Amino acid sequence: MVTIALLTDFGTQDVYVGVMKGVMRRISPEAQFVDISHAIPPQSIRAGALALRNSYTYFPEGTVFLVVIDPGVGSARRPIAVETGNYCFIAPDNGVLTPILQAADAFNAVELVNPEYRLSRLSATFHGRDVFAPAAAHVARGVALSELGPAVEDPVLLPPTPVTRTYGQITGEIVYIDHFGNFITNIGPLLWQADGQLLLDDRKFDPAAVRVTVGDTLLIGIKRAYHEVQSGALLAQVDSSGDLEIAVNQGNAAQRLGLAVGTKVRVEFTSA
Repeated sequence: MVTIALLTDFGTQDVYVGVMKGVMRRISPEAQFVDISHAIPPQSIRAGALALRNSYTYFPEGTVFLVVIDPGVGSARRPIAVETGNYCFIAPDNGVLTPILQAADAFNAVELVNPEYRLSRLSATFHGRDVFAPAAAHVARGVALSELGPAVEDPVLLPPTPVTRTYGQITGEIVYIDHFGNFITNIGPLLWQADGQLLLDDRKFDPAAVRVTVGDTLLIGIKRAYHEVQSGALLAQVDSSGDLEIAVNQGNAAQRLGLAVGTKVRVEFTSA
């Protein structure tokens, strides 16, 4: 039984996700569906790419990922399928697959143009239903990517979010705000060491001595988890994916600080 994992910005109030599943069920009745999330901020390709990066490796080999964050629907942007060694990804070619392409040793990509693997009536505004869902279901049934369309040699990659590094300082930015109001940054990966030190860019440092500045707020130290500060207190910690996170224990950092994606975050540290 093949798993089809769905990641979209469609929400669950409307019929869109259910209709895509209906299309896929008609083509591949044995497929198993897993909803990664349908709460990606509308049209946020970067947020979708981050969510995909943080989730796909936890799925069984052979999973087909249906990723539809598609602000360019109906335009000249290509619908594509990308196959890596372990997984297949069906998505618009708008950069949402950037972390997959960057992590893969090799990949095979094709453009989804074969009408045999689309719905017969193609709308200009719902390619999730008409193009991407049928392709995902056919791949789950064993159709080879080469049958779906011609090879794509130059899939779109998102430009990296800026991170500047000096010997004792790293400056990045907030790249995502999660459901709890936690600020996720592009500073990482941070790795805890057995001696309680943190490792970043091959440099070990004392987490208690770190100075983290986000907006106009200064935090001293990087914690392991929320409970290390009092309820309602701000903290900097390492999130479950190894990125620096700014949070409030049992509270909402976004509401507290009123900051947005793109706000600069500076980390100053002394190597151990």
